[in-house]
Amino acid sequence: MTVRIENDGPVTTIVLHRPEVRNAVDPATADALVSALLAFDADPNALAAVLWGEGGAFCAGFDLKYASSLEGPRPLAFLDFPRDGGPAPRGPMGPTRLELSKPVIAAIAGPAVAGGMEIALWCDIRVMEEDAYLGVYCRRWGVPLIDGGTVRLPRLVGTGRAMEIILTGRTVPAEECLRIGACEKVVPRGQSRAAAEALAREIARFPQACVRADRRSVYLQQGLPVRQALEREWRNGQDALAREGIGGAARFAGGRGRHGSATDL
Repeated sequence: MTVRIENDGPVTTIVLHRPEVRNAVDPATADALVSALLAFDADPNALAAVLWGEGGAFCAGFDLKYASSLEGPRPLAFLDFPRDGGPAPRGPMGPTRLELSKPVIAAIAGPAVAGGMEIALWCDIRVMEEDAYLGVYCRRWGVPLIDGGTVRLPRLVGTGRAMEIILTGRTVPAEECLRIGACEKVVPRGQSRAAAEALAREIARFPQACVRADRRSVYLQQGLPVRQALEREWRNGQDALAREGIGGAARFAGGRGRHGSATDL
């Protein structure tokens, strides 16, 4: 079993387990990751997920032993986006084309490189251990970024920084990732899973229609002019306001959650 699901109340932790290859992803593992994440998204009791690699590595990327067996002018053509705009098949690494409704946090120990970096960038939030690192290590072998790396990294860190990281294929240590916006939190060695799960529990405490509406809005407005983005934000938030916001405002008016407290909501 290369992917394991562990549930703790509202938090689902999805564990990559191929330590002998530093959690590199082959087709069976890609399918298993997709299945695990879709099951999380469909579970009404699961509110936030953590993606973690067992054995001291988040993910070393696409399994190059499998890649070396590919043939033909268009390898992995079975994963092509359909020309009619229909549902896309999974990404080569698995979940990188999924659009889930709930947050996923990457807990990164050791390498998150090549396709492993692309999975980390797909996640909503990244928690890195102090000696963890990102990097386009596939630069050395002529394997391109085809799981969203050239799309998501520039959106996080800016075009110039992303271009330098992508074209040089160098190691990007956790401290630099935090400084440039490629991760959101750095923790001591061995603590990424616990820290990510604590963050997931924090998110799970809040009214979920609002959490999901705001998360969705962040993605829906990307690339839009300001007026159009504001209109989309407004329409996106109306249902959550009606379902949760008015009741929440009434609780505040009744004395709950004053002075920024989140302990008596």
